[in-house]
Amino acid sequence: MFESRFQDFEDHGGPAHCAARIAALRAELERRGVQGFLVPRADAHQNEYVPPSEERLAWLTGFTGSAGFAVVLRERAALFVDGRYTVQAREQIDTLVIEPVELARTSPSDWLKENAHGLRIGFDSWLHTAEAIERFRATGIELLALDDNPIDAIWTSRPPAPSAQILGHDERFAGESAASKIARVQSEIEKAGADSLLLTDPHAIAWLFNIRGGDVSHTPLPLAWAVIHAHDRPVLLVEARKLSNLLRDELADLAEISEPENLETELARLGTAGRIVMIDASATAERLHAGLREAGAIIKRATDPIQKMKAVKNAAEIAGTREAHHRDGLAMVRFLAWFDREAPTGKVDEILAAQALETFRRESGQLRDVSFPTISAAGPNAALPHYRVTRASNRRVEDGLFLIDSGAQYRDGTTDITRTIAVGTLSADMKDRYTRVLKGHIAIATARFPKGASGAQLDPLARRALWDAGCDFDHGTGHGVGSYLSVHEGPQRISKLGHTALEPGMILSNEPGYYREGAFGIRIENLELVREDERPSERPMLRFETLTLAPIDTRPILTDLLDTAEIAWLDAYHERVLNELGPLLGAEVREWLEGACAPITRL
Repeated sequence: MFESRFQDFEDHGGPAHCAARIAALRAELERRGVQGFLVPRADAHQNEYVPPSEERLAWLTGFTGSAGFAVVLRERAALFVDGRYTVQAREQIDTLVIEPVELARTSPSDWLKENAHGLRIGFDSWLHTAEAIERFRATGIELLALDDNPIDAIWTSRPPAPSAQILGHDERFAGESAASKIARVQSEIEKAGADSLLLTDPHAIAWLFNIRGGDVSHTPLPLAWAVIHAHDRPVLLVEARKLSNLLRDELADLAEISEPENLETELARLGTAGRIVMIDASATAERLHAGLREAGAIIKRATDPIQKMKAVKNAAEIAGTREAHHRDGLAMVRFLAWFDREAPTGKVDEILAAQALETFRRESGQLRDVSFPTISAAGPNAALPHYRVTRASNRRVEDGLFLIDSGAQYRDGTTDITRTIAVGTLSADMKDRYTRVLKGHIAIATARFPKGASGAQLDPLARRALWDAGCDFDHGTGHGVGSYLSVHEGPQRISKLGHTALEPGMILSNEPGYYREGAFGIRIENLELVREDERPSERPMLRFETLTLAPIDTRPILTDLLDTAEIAWLDAYHERVLNELGPLLGAEVREWLEGACAPITRL
C-alpha cells in the first residue's frame, strides 16, 4: 500500500570497514610523507548535505551524520561530533580504532595541539574554508595542502559525480527576476568597495539565477560556481551537460556561461587585473582563497550579501510557503489519523510510518522530494535527535511515545514538521517532559520581540520550563528554512549562536525537545514566519506567524503545568487547523481531526 521513492532504509554506515580503511589511509599518508590527515564532512562548496561521491567521512569511519570531523594520525584517530550525534557516533564507528570526541568538550584544534606536536598534517584545501585553516594554523600545527585527496586514492568503489539536469525556477514562485536579483547584488558589491564577488554556495547561485537542480539529495541544488562583477556581466560556471538548450539560452542572456573546470583560470584573471574580490571566508574553500591571493587579487572579506537577501522572503515566496504548508498539513493529518488507527494493532513499525507519510504527501501530485530523510523513531530511537531508520534498526511501535520529524520539497515551498505521538499508556515522566517541551514551543510561537532582536535572545524562552526541572536539550531551538531550497538555511537561527537580527520575511523552525538516552525522545516543531507586530507599542516590535498546520497531540499533556494563556494559544491553533483543513478532508479523517483539535479543559 505504501512505498518510498525519495528515501531508502539501507544502512550506509557502521563499523565493519573502519579498521581496514583507516589502515589503508595511514599507508597512503606514509607514502606521501605526512603523519596525519584532516577529514571533514564537506565538499568543495561546503554544503551541509553532500553527494554520495563526497561522503568521504562516512566511507572512512562508518559515521553517517550530517556533521562531523575526523583526524587520523599514525597511531591515533578521533571523530568529533556535536550533541546531536554522540550516541550515533559510538554506535557507528569502531571505537577501538577511532575515538569519539564531543565537540562541546574538546575542539579538533585543541586535540591536535595535544596529540600532533611535531607532525606534518595533510589536508584537502578544497574541503576546508579559509577561516578553518587559519584557526588550525594559529595553534602552531604544521599543515600541508596536498595536491589531491588521499582518501580518493584508496576509495575504489567511489560513486560518480552527480549530473542532474538543471531546471528554471519560475518567477511566479521566485517572486523576482534573476536580472533584478543580479542588479541588487551588483549594488551591494559596489557599496562594499569591491569589483567582484566569488560565489561558492550553490544555494546562493540557485536563488540568484532562479534555477534548481538535483545534485544533492533532498535539496534541489545545482552544483555550480559564479563570479558576479559590479559592472560587467556575471560568469556562471556550470556543466553544459546539465542545461537544456532553452535554459542555456535564458542563462546566457544574464551571464557568461563557462565550465566549472575554468574556475581557477577565471580567478587568476581577476588577480592579474588587480581586482578587489569579495569572498565569504567562512564558506569559501581555502584552495580558492589561496588561488586569489597568489594571483594578486585584493581580497575583501565579507558575509555573502545573498545570505540575507535569500533569507528574507518576498510576497510570492511567502504566499507559496503558505500554500505548501496547507498542502502538507492535509497530508500530515491523513497520516496522523492513519497512525492513530493502525499503531494500536502492533503492525506499524518505523519504516512503515515513514513510507506512509511520504505516500500521503505524494498523493498531492506536487511533491518533488522529501526535504530530508524522515526521522521515524519509536521508543529509545527517538532519543537520537537525528536518528535515521534502517532495516537493521527498525523498531515496531509499542506503548509510549513515537516521534516523527519530516519535511517536503514543493516548487512553492519547503516544509519541516515534528510531532510526538502518544501510543497507549505513558509514564508520568513522559507526560511531564512532553508538557515542558510544549511550553517552550508555545513560548517561541507567542514571543513578541523588538526589531533588532536575535535568535540567541529568544532561545532561552524555549528552555525555561525544562530548566525549571533541571533538564535541557543539546541542539538549537530553530534553524532558517529556504523557499524550495535547503531545509536548513542561514543566517537566521534560534540558538545561543544565532546572532543575526530577525527580520520580517524570515522563516524559522520552532523545535524544542527532550531526550532520555535509551528510553524516549520528544520534539514538537512548527515553522514560523517573522512578521511586523501591529499591536500598540513604544518601539517597533515583531512576532511570529505559525505556518505549519497539523494538530499537536494533547493526550500527553499535564494541563496543570499549562497556564491560561498557553491553553488559549493551543486551543486557538487547533481551531485554525480544523477550520482550514477540515472542509477539505473526507468524513472519516475530518471526524478524527475534530477529536484531535478538541479544546483542552483543565483537570
